[in-house]
Amino acid sequence: MSQNASQLIEQAQAYVASVQHLVDQSLSFVKHHCLNEAGRLSGTRLDEYQLVSYELAYCAAELSGAKFTNDYARQHRAKSGDTDVLYMEERFALHFCAEAISNCRNRLSMRPAEFGLQRAQLSDVMDNEAMLQFCDQYLGAASLSELGQLMLEQNGRTGDYQLDEDKEIMRESFQRFAADVVAPLAEHIHREDLMVPKEILEPLTEMGCFGLSIPERFGGLQPDDHEDNMGMIVVTEELSRGSLAAAGSLITRPEILSKALLAGGTDAQKEYWLPKLASADPFCAVAITEPDYGSDVAGMKLKAEKVEGGWILNGAKTWCTFGGKAGVLLTLARTDPDPSLGHKGLSMFLVEKPSFDGHDFRFEQENGGVMSGKAIPTIGYRGMHSFDVFFDNIFVPDSHLLGGEAGLGKGFYYTMAGFSGGRIQTAARANGLMQAAYDKAIAYSKERKVFGQAVGNYQLTLVKLARMATLMTASRQFTYAVGRLMDEGKGQMEASLVKLFACKTSEWLTREAMQIHGGMGYAEETAVSRFWIDARVLSIFEGAEETLALKVIARSLIENAA
Repeated sequence: MSQNASQLIEQAQAYVASVQHLVDQSLSFVKHHCLNEAGRLSGTRLDEYQLVSYELAYCAAELSGAKFTNDYARQHRAKSGDTDVLYMEERFALHFCAEAISNCRNRLSMRPAEFGLQRAQLSDVMDNEAMLQFCDQYLGAASLSELGQLMLEQNGRTGDYQLDEDKEIMRESFQRFAADVVAPLAEHIHREDLMVPKEILEPLTEMGCFGLSIPERFGGLQPDDHEDNMGMIVVTEELSRGSLAAAGSLITRPEILSKALLAGGTDAQKEYWLPKLASADPFCAVAITEPDYGSDVAGMKLKAEKVEGGWILNGAKTWCTFGGKAGVLLTLARTDPDPSLGHKGLSMFLVEKPSFDGHDFRFEQENGGVMSGKAIPTIGYRGMHSFDVFFDNIFVPDSHLLGGEAGLGKGFYYTMAGFSGGRIQTAARANGLMQAAYDKAIAYSKERKVFGQAVGNYQLTLVKLARMATLMTASRQFTYAVGRLMDEGKGQMEASLVKLFACKTSEWLTREAMQIHGGMGYAEETAVSRFWIDARVLSIFEGAEETLALKVIARSLIENAA
């Protein structure tokens, strides 16, 4: 059976590669029709292919996920040795490949001409008898039910994480903290819309959580000679199992600010700020988004005017998460008033303020400048509060211009450096939410009886549990694989792909966990209702789904197409 299992994985990968070839053909087709006279992609022409581009981005994400999930299965087989068992890890890979192939088939066959494909081409690849039999087997009710039953017997355990020993120790430590400290507080924080309490913040500070992206020479936990995205991913995932907003997102802002500082800060700025950020003294927030400009960073309008000894800031920012509690805001402002400069006229400032715990704040400077903020009421993602922040003649000294005089006009690039890990971290948050929801679904399906037997005994529930476990495992291993690539200085495109996939998947999976709970799933007192409503934000922040798919993923794939 071991040889057959290995052959099955190779066969699945061959099917994935053949579908990828169709996607590549379609990308080339779009590129051919969107080049301008100078041989460059025309944004206007590309907008005429938005639907096609969006669906190609999802095809690319799922096929990439299938490849990494197959790699995961191969690695487990190599480590476990040859037996007569088809391992759980291999079953996940085979089921996920079948689902990815089927999803791509549905997208491409719905309107093949718009993808530059002919039905005969699709038929040659996707009506292959062996591929159809493969998909029929691993998407069939019998196979999925069997896997779902295995998940119940395993009490939700979903296979080997395949982490190094140090990362496994880290995972276990933060899993215990999330279960023992975060989870018991999470519902109260969510339902009362409270600020993250010191019972969570202080131990996480002592555990070095806020220094995960800061090199050891500055008091952090990251090695001095390379990034440690895997450490950040593992910690984020486990904390998100306890609560997305009250724990899982706490390390995002110090990561963004520390990466921006490392990319462009002066030596003096690094020496001063990085040790303080590592010890959460002060906490920090990011003020990038503006009321009329979200992902369109180049259009930012917050004005910074040069005065003696510093700058005066006027304007507004929105969705400044943790902006009340934070003692410093990483703030993007327009230092050159010429709008034609776009992103080249932007610079980055570190704006200090007192820390406030409430839903609004007001800070007055001695020179008369005023900064005020008001928390935006949200349906979920509660605990850190996201603020509208208003700058009225706020003075910022020259020492707080990121990069000093050499940093003028480079704010956009520092923003990109700061957010480089944001997408992979958001995928990790999605994985943590999925695991939390899945754990609840497994437990409830065993306990709840309907029509004389447990919910988990029914075929439909077993199929749900199998698909949930498969997609969650694929998302986790996709995330881990990309994290390892990023630690090698690669994987930026893959980080966008896994963010797109994981966030959409978490929304579906938490919804299914809620559905398994029936009426109780809709009750505020049940944790799965919080998981579902928190998961909804993931496809919006760190790059809205549509912008990520069209402007980042599809555009890059099309530009690089043959």
